[in-house]
This record gives sequence, structure tokens and C-alpha cells, in this order.
Amino acid sequence: MSVTLLRTVLEVSNSSGLFDSIRNAKLLGSSKFMSQDMGSIRAKHDKKKRRQFCSLSVNTNYACVGQPGLEGAGNFPLLSNVLANPAAGEVVVSSEQKVYDVVLKQASLVKRKLGSTDELEVKPDIALPGNLSLLSEAYDRCGEVCAEYAKTFYLGTLLMTPERQRAIWAIYVWCRRTDELVDGPNASHITPTALDRWESRLDDLFQGRPFDMLDAALSDTVCKFPVDIQPFKDMIEGMRMDLKKSRYKNFDELYLYCYYVAGTVGLMSVPIMGISPYSQATTETVYNAALALGIANQLTNILRDVGEDANRGRVYLPQDELALAGLSDDDIFAGKVTDKWRNFMKSQIKRARMFFDEAEKGVLELNEASRWPVWASLLLYRQILDEIEANDYNNFTKRAYVGKAKKLLSLPIAYARSMVPPPRKVSSAMKA
Repeated sequence: MSVTLLRTVLEVSNSSGLFDSIRNAKLLGSSKFMSQDMGSIRAKHDKKKRRQFCSLSVNTNYACVGQPGLEGAGNFPLLSNVLANPAAGEVVVSSEQKVYDVVLKQASLVKRKLGSTDELEVKPDIALPGNLSLLSEAYDRCGEVCAEYAKTFYLGTLLMTPERQRAIWAIYVWCRRTDELVDGPNASHITPTALDRWESRLDDLFQGRPFDMLDAALSDTVCKFPVDIQPFKDMIEGMRMDLKKSRYKNFDELYLYCYYVAGTVGLMSVPIMGISPYSQATTETVYNAALALGIANQLTNILRDVGEDANRGRVYLPQDELALAGLSDDDIFAGKVTDKWRNFMKSQIKRARMFFDEAEKGVLELNEASRWPVWASLLLYRQILDEIEANDYNNFTKRAYVGKAKKLLSLPIAYARSMVPPPRKVSSAMKA
């Protein structure tokens, strides 16, 4: 599990003028890349036999391979990891397999670097050209951004060690900047070339050559922690997808998109959040739960924002499942809540909840100091699905949101759950 919340708080938090304020703090500096290709970045409002990983089903449901009880359930037929493509005469790997290959790589890296005791050897700060003190200033600014625009999450980070705090702040800011490229006020000016240059900057910062002060904070973070570059590159790939794709023919395509734009953050964050020294779960299982939370949150975003996306000409819903329900894009653009739409939404909400169920298992395995913000994210986002139901599935003209009172009630619940230690295996002797 992890703080996939890093991305989802972009929707939970009220924010405006984020990167205007960063520019005023003179941390972004002058950038030909920024001015020529992206404009200013501103914030908007708002291989085991029984491996376990997020698996797709041929209907609207979800199952987890290797999870007892689900394989035998007739309601959850699984989609094969390898898809036949007779027309091309070749075999195509499914999205779930592509993503799981990344999960295995990340888990292996963490196991090698951190070891089973979750001990972290913190390396010294990297030397910046000119002034080492600027690195501390950059981290401080990342923390200020997090505190201002992701208040609940920021409070949770205060329970972490200073090194983990700063690292999570740096990742949060990079993800937010990346998201704003295609989802901010200057999105219409963003080109594939701009994203290529943003990825080139990413390569440079991973090599210890940060472009600006906020890059420097992340460059230092990836130097200290076993964070791999692939999830960062995959997030940028998700931004490319947003530039050229506005329809998804099936859930396999949508799953890959959800991984790119949200599941990636979980993979970035696991080595920072840390795994409990008492956890007996495999590293792959923890990563799988982090991925599940990212997918669940993004599916929730999609279901909540159907009307807003339709106004932009976008439909982030599986086209084959819409057709099976007797619906089409025209029905979505018309924005009428019908019985067909209600039934369709029920199946989509059911799938999102199953991803949340899988994610919950992994929160328990995190380092104790990292659980609270993750639990808060999970509980708050899961309630959005309840609000969609309360609105009679009208996500065309009504925006489902969790009120302040419910948010406040969720925080102590999340804190209480964060105190629950990981489940321990019972030996056969004890059972006897």
C-alpha cells in the first residue's frame, strides 16, 4: 500500500494559484522549457504460480488472482493475462500483465535496498551547483505547498521521520506539476514535444542534474530512497494518453490509463512510506495493494466527474460495457438519469469498491507512522461512491462530495485503524 493519496488529494483539496505562488517564491526560476512549450504551471481548483495482482474480469467486476474464495465465484470470470490477436497473428499482453511486471520490478528493488527490517540508510544531501542550502529551502517549499493544498495529508506526514516527510513532499509536488501539464489552465498549449522535454528533465534529475529547485528536492529524494524511474515515466505516458485519447473501448484500456495517472503514485511511494517491520506479507503484496488504491481512487474520480468530462468531450467509461447496458456516448452527453444508467453505475461502483477492499489489506502492512494519511485517503474517497448513490446516480449535473462533517468524523476513524498492527500468521502448533 502507499500514499496514492498524493494524487487523489489534488481532487480533495481546494487549491488555486499554487505554482503562481511558487514562482513568486523564486523557486521555479526562469525556464525556456516552461515558457516556450508549457506556459506557466499553475494549480487548478479542486512470477509465482499464485501471485496476487489486480485482475480484470470480462464483466464489470474485479477479482484478485491467488485470492482464496474469488476464483470459484461464478460472478468473477477472469480475463486472461495474454490476449490473442488473430488479425495480427500475434499474442498481445494484457494491461494487467504489463502493470504487474512493473510491480515486480519495484518490489524487487525495495527488497534489495531496504531489506526485511525496513531499515533505511539515509544518504547525505546531494550537492547542488552553487549553494547546498538551497536544497533545504526547496524541501521546505515542497512542505509548504503540501500543507496549503493537502491539509489532511500533510498532517499525516508529520507523524513520519523528517527524511520520509521531505521525500513524500517532493514526490507530491512533482506529481502535481505533471498533472497540471494536461489538466491545468494551459493544457491547450501542451504538445507531445513538451511532454518529451518534461521526461528529459525527469531523466536528468534522476541522474543528479536537477533543472530547478523543486526538481532538486526530488533528485535528492531518489538518491536517498530506492525509488525507480519507471512509475514516473509511466505517469508522463498517462499525460500523453490524455492528449490523444478520449475514449476507452474496454476496461483493459481503462485499467492501464488508471495505472498511468494514479496507480503509479503508489509505486513511487511505497519505499518512502515504509513497510512495517512486523509485516509478514510479501513486498509484492504490499505493492499490489498500493496499486489497487490508485486504481480505486481514479475509478472514483471518473465516476464522480462523468458530467464534467462529457462537457470536455471525454468519456472515461468502457465503451463495450456501455453498449452492453444499452447505452452510448449520446446518452452521456444528454445527461439523463435512466434505469439503464442506474444499473450501469451500480456495476461500475461495485468494481471500484472491490479495488478499495483489496487496498485495505495493504494499509495494515505499512509502517505505523505512514498508515494514517493512507487510511484517511481511502475512507474519504470511498465515501464519494456513497454520495453518488445518494444523488440517485446523477453524476451529470451533481458533483458527489464528502461534506466537512463527514471528513472530520473520518479522521479519528482513520487514526484508530492506523494503530492496528499487521496481521500475524498463526503457527500450526498454536492452532493445535
